[in-house]
Amino acid sequence: MGSVSVSLHVVMFLSVLLSLTFVDGAIPTTLDGPFKPVTVPLDKSFRGHAVDLPDTDPRVQRPVKGWQPEQIKVSLSTNYDSVWISWITGEFQIGDDVKPLDPKSVASVVRYGMSRFPLTHQAMGHSLVYSQLYPFQGLHNYTSGIIHHVRLSGLKPDTLYFYQCGDPSISAMSDVYYFRTMPVSCPWSYPARIGVVGDLGLTYNTTSTIGHLMRNDPDLVLLVGDASYANLYLTNGTGADCYSCSFPNSPIHETYQPRWDYWGRYMQHLVSKVPIMMIEGNHEIEEQVGKQTFAAYSARFAFPSEESGSSSTFYYSFNAGGIHFVMLGGYTNYNRSGDQYRWLQKDLAKVDRNVTPWLVATWHPPWYSTYTAHYREAECMRVAMEELLYKYGVDIVFNGHVHAYERSNRVYNYSLDPCGPVHIAIGDGGNREKRAITHADEPENCPRPSTTPDKFMGGFCAFNFTSGPAAGKFCWDRQPDYSAYRESSFGHGILEVKNETHALWTWYRNQDAYGTTGDVIYIVRQPERCPVEPEVNPGYNRRG
Repeated sequence: MGSVSVSLHVVMFLSVLLSLTFVDGAIPTTLDGPFKPVTVPLDKSFRGHAVDLPDTDPRVQRPVKGWQPEQIKVSLSTNYDSVWISWITGEFQIGDDVKPLDPKSVASVVRYGMSRFPLTHQAMGHSLVYSQLYPFQGLHNYTSGIIHHVRLSGLKPDTLYFYQCGDPSISAMSDVYYFRTMPVSCPWSYPARIGVVGDLGLTYNTTSTIGHLMRNDPDLVLLVGDASYANLYLTNGTGADCYSCSFPNSPIHETYQPRWDYWGRYMQHLVSKVPIMMIEGNHEIEEQVGKQTFAAYSARFAFPSEESGSSSTFYYSFNAGGIHFVMLGGYTNYNRSGDQYRWLQKDLAKVDRNVTPWLVATWHPPWYSTYTAHYREAECMRVAMEELLYKYGVDIVFNGHVHAYERSNRVYNYSLDPCGPVHIAIGDGGNREKRAITHADEPENCPRPSTTPDKFMGGFCAFNFTSGPAAGKFCWDRQPDYSAYRESSFGHGILEVKNETHALWTWYRNQDAYGTTGDVIYIVRQPERCPVEPEVNPGYNRRG
């Protein structure tokens, strides 16, 4: 025991020593802040290629025959010792008369092991199909192939595993793929690189984003909502950049579900070996007959909901090394009387910051965005949940929804606060709706308060500010103090947690050469200054 204790202390000492090296240079840290707001001027010469990949592109065509698996992906369970493997067998159907496949007709089997051959372990899972149905003449119905989810358990930390999936009884097994488990949860153990993307879609911009991301070799990918943008299409396959602009007379908001299959096929080259963790966005709503929503989202992805004590696919949590992630739903009940809030209270109360020092939260619609698009749209969610997240010391928040990049200073209740989280809006993955380019604080850009609530989220909570530089106004008349950096470009981010106090955040723009950074900063925790469950009292200079 003595030698183990000495070894642990050596590791911790080296971790602290490395942190001093990491911040010795030109890269700023949040300890240098709060920073004066920066807006990078719009580059009008960069338009990107916001055109969807056509169904004739070989990267989205069905790559297998018969019952062979396709759209293979890995996702995490709550801890390093288990993961989910998901895939699809069989062909989807779309048309007036569709007949769902029988999920029981094909087995859900994963063979896996720590060497490519032989694969010494086997796990069984469950399967399902989902349908997207419309009660209107002329609209095409859809039913999916058979979707399989298998949970592998008893895995070792930070270990490379090989696997193949399918049904061996009918000789319908995939090629052999691989993944690496997350490291053990402790203060000096972290995934090397976590990729963060939002609002991806499936355009040529998307391929640039994913290409850059793969060059950065992530160990884990967070997708903060809006994956396929299937709901920018009618059921006959006609698409548009703006659904409401192009199809104002649709009896229901249609979707073209094959876009989900195209997206899954394109993404397989990344997510068959790098775990992806998804949370729903507004483009996943996809209302159908009986007002059913989120059918594709809930069916196509595996979520550690049950393992993390959640009864919903809309919110869950998991650990990745010394980081605890809470994935929250902006399009389900988030009020203090609801199930999600009660689950979040229990989940946060169980987090041991001596084991997982870092606490990261994600959801789709941002609370702190200064762009005109979706300005203060999620204010009711912020009013309901911000105090709880602040109380438990959330370090970083990732959002999407706004198709641009913005990083905040540490903020709580619109005030600069050294114990508030850094909010990062990264809805710039490259979808065909194009970039957000105007800011609410610019002349004549402030929206009317009545236009801000999202009809699906419900509620009206966004009023004029009562204090601070914007008192009596709905918008600031300059870039707000809480907004540290904003830029309208497509890209992705990489989070590298170095130790229990320092994490390097880097944002990469699609138009730049590989390895060129757009925004970079060390996010530094101060657990002594900002203990868990502090007394809630906004104001930047407190607890000094």
